[in-house]
Order: sequence, then C-alpha cells, then structure tokens
Amino acid sequence: MKQTPIHASHNPDILKMMPNNLKRVVEVGCSSGALAKAYRSLNPDCRYTGIEIDGEFAEVARQHCSEVVSGNIEEYDDEKFRTFFPSDCWIFGDVLEHLYDPWALLKRIRSHLTADAQIIACIPNAQHWSVQALLNCGQFRYQDQGLLDRTHIRWFTRITMIELFESSGFKIIEGTPRVFDEPNREKILPSIRAMALASGADPQQAVDDAIPVQWVVKAVPK
Repeated sequence: MKQTPIHASHNPDILKMMPNNLKRVVEVGCSSGALAKAYRSLNPDCRYTGIEIDGEFAEVARQHCSEVVSGNIEEYDDEKFRTFFPSDCWIFGDVLEHLYDPWALLKRIRSHLTADAQIIACIPNAQHWSVQALLNCGQFRYQDQGLLDRTHIRWFTRITMIELFESSGFKIIEGTPRVFDEPNREKILPSIRAMALASGADPQQAVDDAIPVQWVVKAVPK
C-alpha cells in the first residue's frame, strides 16, 4: 500500500520541543526531510539520520539529512539497528501509528539509549470529536491522509498513548495538544459530554481529550 503523501513542510511543534544542541538525531519516517532542513538550520553540526520506508521520499530527503536509510525499521536486524546509536534524540512525526508493533520498537530503542536521550513524537488522536461523530453514524471510512489515513495500523487516545510509552520503558515529561480551527466542533462536544456522563466518565476530561487532532510528546527513559 502506498504511504501517506510526502510532507513538504515540517511540524513546528516537534521542532519547538527539540533542544538546539542535539548531537545526533534519528527521525523515523523523515518524508521529504523538511524537519531535518528546519532543525539543521538551527544546529548545522547535528548529525541528522533519516529513516524512510518509501524509496522515492528517501531520495528527496537526502538533500536535507546528513544521511538517509531507506527501509522498514521494524525489519532491521540487530547489526543494522545498532548503527543508529549512539543517538540523543529519536523523532516519530505521525509514524508510530503506522507500525505493526510500536511497543516492541520503543522497547528496542530503549535498550540502546543513554539516560539523557529522548524521544519526541506526534501521534494522531483517535478520540478526536470528528472520529467519534463518524463512528456514531457508521461513517468510519478510510481516507488517503489525516486521522482516518488508510495506512494507520494502530490507534491511540491520550490515555493509551501514555500507556504506550510507560509500558516501553519511558516516561512522558512534556506534551502539547495540537488544536486547529474546526467550525463544526462545538456542535458535537455537548454530545460527547453527555455520553461521558452516561458512561460514568469525567465529562470535562472527555471533552478536553476530544479537541486535539494530535498530541506532541517528549519522553525520556525511566
């Protein structure tokens, strides 16, 4: 199946979380290399390694990364995997949901990381109000990109995203919701609040967790 279309721009919230003094960054799913370009303009001495499953995307990214490895990171043997270390920051910009076993990959990375290393990830919010609304009327249909991207394999809410990292040997130390202008949102949120009340959940938390399109988090080894 063809991957999500190539991204020509970087995620500013990920860039904001990246310290300006990183020595080696590994970005899984580097797409066009847009984030590498933006980060290396701030820290040109950083060795920036991109990993990209799509060969055509990888060719584009090579003009911005220090190096690009083309392939599926879940299939790398131990010898190849060890070449990505030492590294002080791993980036997953809307990538973990595309993996068959993100838990196993994070545990594998954790086993090689130093105590001061970090992971920064952007993860789509499966609890988003629009997804809940589509499920309610049976209109859950895969799309070429976005929250219902047909290449998504795993789905995470705020709670299960935290569990993903904690069960893999990390703790989240920083996080920010990505919220955009969505005119229809206010029509749906009262129904989400009512459903939470009916199920015995915290209605305000249910509403708060339905608003972000994505979560950007920073995690460090426990």
